[in-house]
This record gives sequence, structure tokens and C-alpha cells, in this order.
Amino acid sequence: MLSRYSSFRTFSDNAKLGALTSFSAGMVNVISVIVFFAFTGNITGHFAILSQEIAKGNWHQASVTLLWIGLFFIGNFISGLSIIHASQKTGRYFAHAMPILLEIACLIATGFYLSHYYMDTLLETEVLVGVMLFAMGLQNGLTASVSNFAVKTTHLTGLTTDLGVLLSMLIKKEYRKDNRLVQRAQLLFVILVAYVIGGILAGLLHYWIQYNVFHVVSAVLCIVVLYDAYQLGVVKLLILRRPVIRKYISVDPVQTASKVKKTFKVTIRSKASKSNAQMT
Repeated sequence: MLSRYSSFRTFSDNAKLGALTSFSAGMVNVISVIVFFAFTGNITGHFAILSQEIAKGNWHQASVTLLWIGLFFIGNFISGLSIIHASQKTGRYFAHAMPILLEIACLIATGFYLSHYYMDTLLETEVLVGVMLFAMGLQNGLTASVSNFAVKTTHLTGLTTDLGVLLSMLIKKEYRKDNRLVQRAQLLFVILVAYVIGGILAGLLHYWIQYNVFHVVSAVLCIVVLYDAYQLGVVKLLILRRPVIRKYISVDPVQTASKVKKTFKVTIRSKASKSNAQMT
């Protein structure tokens, strides 16, 4: 889900990553509206607020809004920096997982602070909204970078536009034969549905567990991180048990796993053919 990069990713990789991250983004955006009365999944509205506050001469509020926009930008920048420049030093999996781990840390810290220390002051709200925008920037930068901009999950404006254009194209039979366009439309629809479901669930959970919703979101994101970690662990176990597999080791644990499976299939087939030859 995280290990494959750019054009090496499959539709399944993008669909799983898009579904889980958009589900968590929908939860974060809705709970932010409930608690802080502010959207944290996108900054389109914040640019409008920035322009409005500058026009009114409200320089303090304008500076706060500009800081929020800057934090979202920094989150995207850090994700791109980790994925593009840190892969060779730390390994692709860790470089791709680091933005998600930072996002989880932000969400856990926010939930903990809200549960134990939050006094509902304006300063606290401004700081926590900034933290949430930074976290969503990390997530958006990660999904866009690893998928070659095919997956963006924290906001739906561009996604709805793309989906509308794609559906208009798919009305014609010749476009329906293009598997790439069909899969693109399916991917966007999965992201859209997952986002809405996440938002609905966050609204319902807030009435039961209050600020612990942030911990639920963190648990969802842990699935994203642990999915490839599990595959990598399985591959390492197979390597220890079967030293012959070492020649198939690659940087990508998913690719390694597929190569290992093919090796086992070839081994089983060769053994079966030998046994059949002996019987005859």
C-alpha cells in the first residue's frame, strides 16, 4: 500500500490507500467542524477568509489564517521531502510511512489535549486547528506523492470535478472500453464514498466517545502503516527459512512477496512433474 511508488503502483494499491486515508480524512474534517467550527481537510475556504480579513484590516486574524495555510503547505512539503529524498537513506517503506506516523502523533496529541486540558479558549482553538491542518497536509502530500498525484484524499472539490468529467466521457462506448479511465472513475468513487462514510461515523461517534474519535482515526491510519510492515515481516521470515529466496530480495516488500510466491509455485510444479515422471 505504501511501498510501491508512482507508476509501479496498481489499481488495488491506490484503492486501498485512497479508501483508508479518505475515510480518516472525512472523520478528521467532521470532528474538526464539530469541535472547532473550522474545516481542516482543505484550505480553499481559508484563502477566502484570508482575503476577507485583509480587506477588513483584521491583521491578527489574517496572520492566523496565513499561518494555518502555511502549516498545511509545510505538511505537504515534509511528506514530499521524505518520500523523494529520504528513501535511499532510510529505506522506501520507512520514508513513505514517516508522514503517516507524524500524522498519527498529531492526532493522538490533539485528542489527549482535548480530553484533559482543553478550556475552549480562542488561542487553544487556533493552535489545534493549525495542528490538524499540518496533519492533513502530511496525509495529502503522502498520498499524492506515492501515487503520482492519482490519490488525493483530504478534500473533494477536484475529485468531484474529475469524477464528473470522467462520467461524462464514459457515456460514450469507446471510452468505456478504456480500462484506465474506468479504473480512474472507480478509484475516485471509492475515495468519495469512504470520505462520506468516515464523516458520518465521526459525527455519530462524537456523541458516544467525545474526543476519543481522534484515537479511532489514529487506529485507522495504523492499518495503513502496518499493512506493508506485515508483508515485509512475512517476507523476512520466508528469507530466513529459505535462504535460496535471498536472490529475489528487492527494496519493495510487495514485489518481493510476489516473486517469492512465483518461486514456490515453480518449485511445487517441478516437484509434481518429478513425481509424475517417477510414477510412469
